[in-house]
Amino acid sequence: MKENEVKVFNNNLESDFKNSLTKVVRDFDSYEGGVGDRNIIKVINICGLELNIKAFKTPNALNKIVYNFFRKSKAQRSYEYAKKLLELGVGTPKPIAYFEYSTLFFFKKSYYVSEHLNCDLTYRELTKDFNIPEYDIILRAFTRFTFKLHQKNIHFLDHSPGNTLIKKIGNDYFFYLVDLNRMNFAPLDFETRIKNFSRLTIHKSMIEVMSDEYAKCSGEDYIKIFNLMWKETEAFQEKFHRKKRLKKKILGKK
Repeated sequence: MKENEVKVFNNNLESDFKNSLTKVVRDFDSYEGGVGDRNIIKVINICGLELNIKAFKTPNALNKIVYNFFRKSKAQRSYEYAKKLLELGVGTPKPIAYFEYSTLFFFKKSYYVSEHLNCDLTYRELTKDFNIPEYDIILRAFTRFTFKLHQKNIHFLDHSPGNTLIKKIGNDYFFYLVDLNRMNFAPLDFETRIKNFSRLTIHKSMIEVMSDEYAKCSGEDYIKIFNLMWKETEAFQEKFHRKKRLKKKILGKK
């Protein structure tokens, strides 16, 4: 069955670049390297520009129909959310394009392309190395960054350790969101704001610092914030490990 190709590019890209990028995406599997299990990301240089090309996993049978007729693909959402974040003054690697491939009835693959950003670290390193220079400064700056997201009505549903890149420019730290396909844009109540921290760390010391800084930003009571943030963190960890145990049990029976 004939495969349909949809490709959407950001503005002001030259034809030669678009053609080269299209060829690379079509031949994506032939390029070596790549990181990820479900979704594969490869860094590929095109016309002197380093790009991140993310190939999303082919959806299951039901979602092949859902994505074909009823829902935007993960690549399209990533591209559109990146543009919206930049419009709102929030850091994210510059969106370049997205590609979709489908047949008449079934959605098959999608790709999101963004500029590659060389960062100094990610939030994940903060959870593993407490001796990083200016550790407290970075963690508090990250908390202020998250507060600003909330103030701008941005609910980043995948606010987890690997999804914030950190770059130091001069004496300041700047934060860039990645893995963007799950976001809501609407006012957040207090509980939703604090729950947004629940996937970030298992360390109570980090929760204490983030609670303190969020209290300073919001004017809310520190104890109120800490108790809720720690409660939501424990709840997320319990749910995460319960799912892990269940998956291990199911696989063990096979």
